[in-house]
Amino acid sequence: MTVQQRIADRTARIGVIGLGYVGLPLAVEFARAGFHVVGFDVDARKVAEIAAGRSYIPDVADADLARVVSGGTLRATTDMRELSDVDVIDICVPTPLRKTRDPDLSFVVQALGATAERLRRGQLVILESTTYPGTTDEVAKPLLEAGGLRAGADFFLAFSPERVDPANASFTTRTIPKVVGGLDARSTELAAALYSQVVDQVVPVSSARVAEMVKLLENTFRAVNIGLVNEMALMCRKLDIDVWEVIDAAKTKPFGFMPFYPGPGLGGHCIPVDPYYLSWKARQSGFEARFIELAGQVNASMPAHVVERVAHALNSVKKAINGSRIHLLGVAYKANVGDVRESPALDILNLLAQRGAMLSYTDPYVPALAHAGVSLESIPQDAIPADRIDCVVICTNHSAFDYTSIVERLSLVVDTRNALAPLRRDSIFTL
Repeated sequence: MTVQQRIADRTARIGVIGLGYVGLPLAVEFARAGFHVVGFDVDARKVAEIAAGRSYIPDVADADLARVVSGGTLRATTDMRELSDVDVIDICVPTPLRKTRDPDLSFVVQALGATAERLRRGQLVILESTTYPGTTDEVAKPLLEAGGLRAGADFFLAFSPERVDPANASFTTRTIPKVVGGLDARSTELAAALYSQVVDQVVPVSSARVAEMVKLLENTFRAVNIGLVNEMALMCRKLDIDVWEVIDAAKTKPFGFMPFYPGPGLGGHCIPVDPYYLSWKARQSGFEARFIELAGQVNASMPAHVVERVAHALNSVKKAINGSRIHLLGVAYKANVGDVRESPALDILNLLAQRGAMLSYTDPYVPALAHAGVSLESIPQDAIPADRIDCVVICTNHSAFDYTSIVERLSLVVDTRNALAPLRRDSIFTL
């Protein structure tokens, strides 16, 4: 029986390498559809949590995970030797940046190496990790072909970018359209057939390079527009105009405008990283992505701007940052998640520490934080010692925060998210 037949009747065995915010929801979705799924991860703690039916990903409910684990359609392991027993291998590992802002494909290369050692005829390999155009052709294909099997003939290879938006209940693994591009037409066909079993809409494209570029365009679009609105916020500050009021009025236009909002900087696993993957690849081809890199510079400057706003706020009550007790409200990169990767709050924390501030924070999703030599534990909001805090900085607008209480209890607030818009008063400072 071919892999296509096994996919069609859902007897295909699926392996998912990387059980993080992309891999675990995907593995659960395949398992819920009746496929037998093996999740692979180097972290034994994740494997143990899955075996116990406990989810460490907010987008996967404990009940949903426990159901597929107890039903025998999902199990996890650290033993990569089992890759030889599956029909489909879906790679969902991180692709961070190096300190030099170059792509770090070490996790992808490690996953591909483990796959190559066990690769057999007829298997379908799909890379989901966000990366630069050409990775599937130039990195994955040679590594997988090193043992003598040929892509498109002996095994099949495709790229399908993850599009996960953590904590977004409106768009899930099933409801987000899935872009698929194979190394050849047959690989595209098989990957599309696989995802159509668990995703409402599959969007085939002509090549893996196109699929890789799709993801970078999506996130570069966001990064550039956020850079634009951040620059507008800086400009409006100089012109004594409320940028939030400007955006609210502009978004009433029913065509030709999409609202983006300023903030303390970019964070997360994609938007601060992906444009650099694109600009790096462009430089390899002799093209300078000046527009993209300028947006990156603007976004990277926002934490320093926030610190200057804190200095301005403290100056209004004749205090300096040095020696002041400053409390950050939210340190995750976005609302209602516990992910601190690339969070601008970390840069703000570091800059304030360098200027002599005494720091504390509250974040119900991040119980402890260690960054740049500063180790802190989250203080519950109702336990914040209001009489001993000189300034509060709202870095992340979690819905769990009681903003009315913040305004009532704390005398000086810098609001980087416009969370206090209905409660504005003289002691509230915005971007």
